[in-house]
Amino acid sequence: MAKRVLLLGVAAFFVISLSGCSTASKKKDLEMQGLRNQVSALEAQSPAKTEEISSTEEVSAKSTEAPVESLDKTGESKERPSARQIQAALKNAGYYEGVIDGKIGKKTRQSIKDFQKANNLSVDGKVGKKTWAALREYLQKKVK
Repeated sequence: MAKRVLLLGVAAFFVISLSGCSTASKKKDLEMQGLRNQVSALEAQSPAKTEEISSTEEVSAKSTEAPVESLDKTGESKERPSARQIQAALKNAGYYEGVIDGKIGKKTRQSIKDFQKANNLSVDGKVGKKTWAALREYLQKKVK
């Protein structure tokens, strides 16, 4: 009788032990499936992130392009900087904190005015010949 009780106890122990292993195995399978789903989601986002990086690189490259030149009525060369160039030069000079987005908004205009005031230029918030002549040197180099 004692042998049967002992044998039943050992059998019950093995049954309980084996069921615990299958539960742990199911948890690991679910965990692995969750990780696979996360990897799939990240792989799906990859092309969009690559495109975002490419467009950021394009913006960066455009901000260092040479100014647009044209001829005025006298036939002399007249330079007109792009908004990106103005923002990049102002940023390099330490007057602009915003994003170089190619749009002359309130922050950019205030930065232009601050630059003009610091360089004894007429403060009008517009980048004319004199302002650009003073600002152009900062297009390629950082000062502040």
